[in-house]
Amino acid sequence: MLSDSSPPPARLFARLNPGITLEPNAAGGLSAIFDGRTVAFGKFGADVTARAADFETGVAFDGDADAEISELVRRLALYGLVEYRLARAPGDPDLIVIEPQMRDYAPRMVEIDEDRALTLSRFAYMRRRGADLVLESPRASALFRLCDPSVTAMIAHLSAARNVRELRESADFPGVELLALLLDGQILFAPGRDADQGLRAAEGDGDLVLWDFHDLLFHTRSTNGRHANPTGGLYAHAHLAAPPPAIRPSWPGPAIDLTTLDTAPPSAFASLLRRRRSTRAFDERRPITLAEVARLLGGAARIISRERSPDEDEEGPELEVAPRPYPSGGASYELELYLAVDRCEGLARGFYHYDANRHALVLIETSEHWLAAMLEDAQFAMGAPGVPQVLVTMAARFSRVSWKYSGFAYALVLKHVGVLMQTLYLMATEMEIGACAIGVGDIDLFAKMTGLAFHVEGSVGQIVIGRGVQSDSTPVAD
Repeated sequence: MLSDSSPPPARLFARLNPGITLEPNAAGGLSAIFDGRTVAFGKFGADVTARAADFETGVAFDGDADAEISELVRRLALYGLVEYRLARAPGDPDLIVIEPQMRDYAPRMVEIDEDRALTLSRFAYMRRRGADLVLESPRASALFRLCDPSVTAMIAHLSAARNVRELRESADFPGVELLALLLDGQILFAPGRDADQGLRAAEGDGDLVLWDFHDLLFHTRSTNGRHANPTGGLYAHAHLAAPPPAIRPSWPGPAIDLTTLDTAPPSAFASLLRRRRSTRAFDERRPITLAEVARLLGGAARIISRERSPDEDEEGPELEVAPRPYPSGGASYELELYLAVDRCEGLARGFYHYDANRHALVLIETSEHWLAAMLEDAQFAMGAPGVPQVLVTMAARFSRVSWKYSGFAYALVLKHVGVLMQTLYLMATEMEIGACAIGVGDIDLFAKMTGLAFHVEGSVGQIVIGRGVQSDSTPVAD
């Protein structure tokens, strides 16, 4: 029971992001206006419509929120238009502000036992962002903007496991409601009595033990799907610096001319390297065939053999290895190929896994909506006139690398992606079919399509293949 001097419980409020307004429209519904756009969100009851202006400062989004308010907030969140503030009362200062990083995120105040020990996830971190202090984690679906010093002090206390009773002893304890939100957001976790006491706690998921902090952060922040940061060719820093030159200025030392020494005619392989191009437009009337897909995959990614061998440094345990046609550090070969197919002669539209051992394609049942979204994302990334005929996603079984390597496991995975990408490019060039690497993929979308957790087997690279449109112009090599 709260004493007379105890502050009232904190409450959660949903409010519009800065620069967004919510107004009644001519059809009798509500529309959001932002970035010069107007998006209609349907009709709601008179009470909700009358409270549209309240969304600028925040409407209650906890136990007192009615069903229509909750539905409107859900629809606004799908467009990334809302954030959530925790405060003692509507007019009180914010304790924290929650910025969703995934569109289907909604905060929950989970129940917490007073004697339950809580501690910070080893993946959680605080940093300065402009004038704000933010708390985030690559595991979390939201970012927490810390607005009150009492919150920061409590976070510091949680570097070691403490129960709610201990935390309440602090004079400026910000409230159990904050703990509930951080626990729901995977910023905190509850260590077991006999487990999770070490520096490499499983945090309720044994697949996390092999991840280093910086690797998981890099995986989630250098891909789409689990953050809300702007991405792509935005030229965000063009006003700060001139574009770097395409060719590095020569060093001032003496130069040895190599052109006079290279007198042999170009080899077939050297010619193949020079012919490689990226193709972004594909022939809708003459799609790639299943036989061509089989040849491409067999030549670039099929398992050559399976064997057991001692570790290369002869000090580690015996390892099972399954070499493919491209090199892989420590013979890890952690990359798997998944095909999102739109048009392929002899192969139905769908989502497939390439079984490199059997040299077979295995259909994966998934949502048509998700399949279309993956293909359309690739089209947008290429700036292409249509969706690709076939999109190949490279997914990493991360533990295959991190089980052995520490400190640079994820960097090694990305090196392997580059090696396999070039191998697929060269196979496509030799077969005279088109290919185009995709700069970034959506790891959350891939997780939904496969049912695999993003940190267990996740998307790390993509390349489009198909029959390119014939052109008389010479494309720029990229």
